[in-house]
Amino acid sequence: MQKLTLSFAAWDYDRILPLVNGKVKIEGINLIYIPLYVTETIYRMMKNKEFDVAEMSLGGYIQSLASKDKPFIAIPVFPLRMFRHRSIYVNVNSVREVEDLKGKIVGVPEYRQTAAVWIKGIMEEYYGIPVNSVTYYMGKLERETWDLSKTDEVKLWRNDIKLIRIPEEKNLSEMLEKGEIDALYSAITPSCFLRGSKSVRRLFSNYYDEERRYFERTRIFSIMHVIVIKREVYEENPWIALSLYKAFLKAKRVAYHELREKTGTAVKYMLPWLDYYVDETVKIMGEDFWPYGVKATYHEVITFLKYIYNQGIIDKVFKPEEIFASETLEDPPLEEINN
Repeated sequence: MQKLTLSFAAWDYDRILPLVNGKVKIEGINLIYIPLYVTETIYRMMKNKEFDVAEMSLGGYIQSLASKDKPFIAIPVFPLRMFRHRSIYVNVNSVREVEDLKGKIVGVPEYRQTAAVWIKGIMEEYYGIPVNSVTYYMGKLERETWDLSKTDEVKLWRNDIKLIRIPEEKNLSEMLEKGEIDALYSAITPSCFLRGSKSVRRLFSNYYDEERRYFERTRIFSIMHVIVIKREVYEENPWIALSLYKAFLKAKRVAYHELREKTGTAVKYMLPWLDYYVDETVKIMGEDFWPYGVKATYHEVITFLKYIYNQGIIDKVFKPEEIFASETLEDPPLEEINN
């Protein structure tokens, strides 16, 4: 059978590479890999639908399901996860404690940015900062950057949320440093923080402890990105959803193996205490600490769907079963993944 050629854009994560270096074969598919940093991939996919298969912001994907054409369909593969307590930056002159955020101005590169949705939900549910208790300023993060706010067609169904676009000549990083905004929820670390500005710090300085407590309380390791297929490609070839899903599961298995690979004489990754951190992660989060699949991630996905609805971004509460290709709702037999 002649293989179907598909373009695929994503960053070169360890859990992606086995698909592109030949270690994992994809049934019936010839994948043309385009390694792009996540911001560019998401921008180009949301604006122009440039790739057949791509890494996509979970927030952007869910918002797209509320559009008329529903341009994408996802498979339950999550190339990026991150805890997000580390992603709250504040101006030290206006925010010292969590409760100081109430009534303040908070910058967001996109209101529906996945990191921002998680942060707003977590701050409301666990820290007593209701989503409507601050004013949101939305716009580009830096002077020279992809302006993802231009892909965010904001039509909030909640009229109690204050959302303002900043002027095009401004950027959130400089505004935070100058005190023009009080805080910033951002997946990308702002340059003002990276260069050590004395007026900017993380809200949670010891974010590791805060994030660990959050996981132990909720068992949630926040999903950031999902793999999507252009809907027209999927509808012409619905079999590709399961074929891709199985391949991504195999690639993740290879990544796990290589992370724990020990030769006795060499280490593969430039982290001196890699073994220690892997062992600690497994102790806290379990052997499969980066799960794929609807069943394994149901509680995480349903939490995000609740947050994105509560924040006024979509006016319908989706169920996890509604957002993934039907061919991938059940996991393939383990023997198909392990051989």
